[in-house]
Amino acid sequence: MNLTKQLHETAQTMGSKPAYYFMDQSSTYAELDGAVTKFASGLEQLGVKKGDHIALLLGNSPHFVIGLHGALRIGATVIPINPIYTPDEIGYIVNNGDVKAVIALDLLLPLIEKMHPALPKVENYIICETPQGKESGIDITALSASPKLKSFSQVLASGDLHFTGPELADDEVAIILYTSGTTGKPKGAMLTHKNLYSNAKDVSDYLHMNENDRVVTTLPMFHVFCLTVALNAPLMNGATIIIDPKFSPKEMFRLVETYKPTVFAGVPTMYNFLLQFAQSFGGDLSSLRLCISGGSAMPVALLKNFEQKFNVLISEGYGLSEASPVTCFNPLDKPRKAGSIGQSIVNVENKIVNELGDEVPVGEVGELIVRGPNVMKGYYKMPEESAATIKDGWLYTGDLARMDEEGYFFIVDRKKELIIVGGYNVYPREVEEVLYDHPDVVEAAVIGVPDPNLGEAVKCFVVKKNPSLTENELMDYCSQHLAKYKLPSSIEFLEELPKNTTGKILRRALKTQVLQ
Repeated sequence: MNLTKQLHETAQTMGSKPAYYFMDQSSTYAELDGAVTKFASGLEQLGVKKGDHIALLLGNSPHFVIGLHGALRIGATVIPINPIYTPDEIGYIVNNGDVKAVIALDLLLPLIEKMHPALPKVENYIICETPQGKESGIDITALSASPKLKSFSQVLASGDLHFTGPELADDEVAIILYTSGTTGKPKGAMLTHKNLYSNAKDVSDYLHMNENDRVVTTLPMFHVFCLTVALNAPLMNGATIIIDPKFSPKEMFRLVETYKPTVFAGVPTMYNFLLQFAQSFGGDLSSLRLCISGGSAMPVALLKNFEQKFNVLISEGYGLSEASPVTCFNPLDKPRKAGSIGQSIVNVENKIVNELGDEVPVGEVGELIVRGPNVMKGYYKMPEESAATIKDGWLYTGDLARMDEEGYFFIVDRKKELIIVGGYNVYPREVEEVLYDHPDVVEAAVIGVPDPNLGEAVKCFVVKKNPSLTENELMDYCSQHLAKYKLPSSIEFLEELPKNTTGKILRRALKTQVLQ
């Protein structure tokens, strides 16, 4: 079984049910499956073959869903790329990923026209029409001027509804996700059909997703968190996804009022924005049965304040691109532990090991490693990095964690972001938790900076709610809650913290800024 075969089977049994809503328009499972089949056929007519690589440079839209499943149905490998990457970043992934065809937003047409001489392996560019493109005066009706350029609607219209794709083996690569790594160039994590299908099914079962659920899909679809939790897992069991092109608290509350969604998946920053917005303007989330948080650790103070305000459970989980991505979730049928990423989901094992790879006693901090049908095949064209990351079937995550006596895991921090002050370990997250507890702090991030006496020192960046809050007041507050060696050496107030497209706070961007 694989994702696109599952979609086809769901369409056979629930064809008249809405698969998605987008811009207040809906499409049934039968219509979606038909579009996927025709698009796959249209790709074949362009010369795309099983095993070819297709890049998606798209935001959240039906184009993404149809493009993804159409490519999978023909047996191609999909490479999702953040459409707001720079030309250099896009060019690196397209060339390194041996991409033969690119499906892109019309807004990117001027960029493609400039870049295409540097992308010799790309044979076809399929351009998707958007309202924003029209507003910007981009006309894709004249695309036939270049033999390499086609419109998405042309490819779709040329397809055959009776097309049947090739058989797909479990271990064939379905998607390559380029991870943004803290150092060096991005690495392409190769996820097989089995990796993606098993994780979507296990997540869907674990969260009890069913045909009555309506899931808000506002996280970026090109990111693995959304791809599995808010796209593939809902479609697995006939749920309806509400496609939101770009997250905003105001739009989220409108979607809740209009569509009465039951599940929302987001990163901690989104929850913070929703809480801040509701405190100023009001807002109701009463239709939600479940909120899911991932992407980065959620401050305990934020989690408690959000749940108290909206009376909805947040289940925090954990994942990484190399694991398709989910390995842990807080269970829904027993106590949730604030600050924990929960327990291993079914079919996936997590454990904590020391530098030698030996499991550490309960409660001790070590590296989190993972094993299961969701673990990637390896990094594309990087055998040495693959061998260093996957050892004896276990994926080494690079995250420091501990496990309690009930099998709940707690992320302590990134191994690479550990701060060592005079020989003592300081985990940025524990300092951030204290800062988030202060009523006048909206957001906080902590990094290590060079110190001539102690090796490293703790530096904090804070977005404050109350303009009168001073560095000294916050320093005094920290001194009441942290050991002396964990105390900040300085606190800098910013208007906002740097974030990636999923809303995850980027400590490394702050570090780069400090070290320049």
